[in-house]
Amino acid sequence: MSLVDIAVNLTAPAFDRDRDGVVSRATAAGVGTLVVTGSSLDDSAAAVALAGVYDCCVATVGVHPHNAAGWDSVSSPGRLRDLAGGSGKIVAIGECGLDYNRDFSPRDAQRECFRDQLALAAELGMPVFLHEREAFGDFLPILETYRTGLPGAVVHCFTGGERELAAYLALDCHIGITGWVCDERRGGHLIPLVRRIPADRLLLETDAPYLIPRNMPKTLRGKSGRNEPAFLTHVAAFVAGITGKSPERVAEETGANAARLFGLPARV
Repeated sequence: MSLVDIAVNLTAPAFDRDRDGVVSRATAAGVGTLVVTGSSLDDSAAAVALAGVYDCCVATVGVHPHNAAGWDSVSSPGRLRDLAGGSGKIVAIGECGLDYNRDFSPRDAQRECFRDQLALAAELGMPVFLHEREAFGDFLPILETYRTGLPGAVVHCFTGGERELAAYLALDCHIGITGWVCDERRGGHLIPLVRRIPADRLLLETDAPYLIPRNMPKTLRGKSGRNEPAFLTHVAAFVAGITGKSPERVAEETGANAARLFGLPARV
């Protein structure tokens, strides 16, 4: 079994003390490829560097809506363009999108930053790695404007409802499912929705160090609650139970989907 974790925040300080071990444990668990997420210009540079250090890692480069206040439409696209072209292991533009849940950046700044990154991805012919939280009304029409010019898109960490899922699938987006689906406190609504995701559109992710799967034994979660890419196996097992497939089949299908979307090496 070889899983692809499409969202690992490997640059996070939570991994500073044992990053090598985190990557080694992922490989030992059967998570063969980690997509390291870039969330700001500086963080994206760090993600690119990590992709150069670890053979199993590739990276995205982008600016998360939380960091959109620092986006400059004159200078930032050029820097992001340089990052995207600086390594053959850069597989998508993002994490980009809108987040009206926390509003860490002004909403007009978020929208401008999002549009600029979609335009850049279309220019470069790269897929996009998307974030949307409580912003669907603005997010969808912006994405619709650019979608035909993009080779692919994934709505990362999907937690929406039936209407949102239908809209994203109509735009031929991939859907990223995290350990949120395993959380009996807030993820139950996702269970029937996961069954509606076509097999060729489903992707799996940990979003580590966040969203540790709650179907894991408590003894494995640790006191910190830090998630790791090695724990993607628990998300795969939960999704297998939902869909009536074996974990191996889920790994095969979602790994193949990730390989097509991101242009990953054949070994995936």
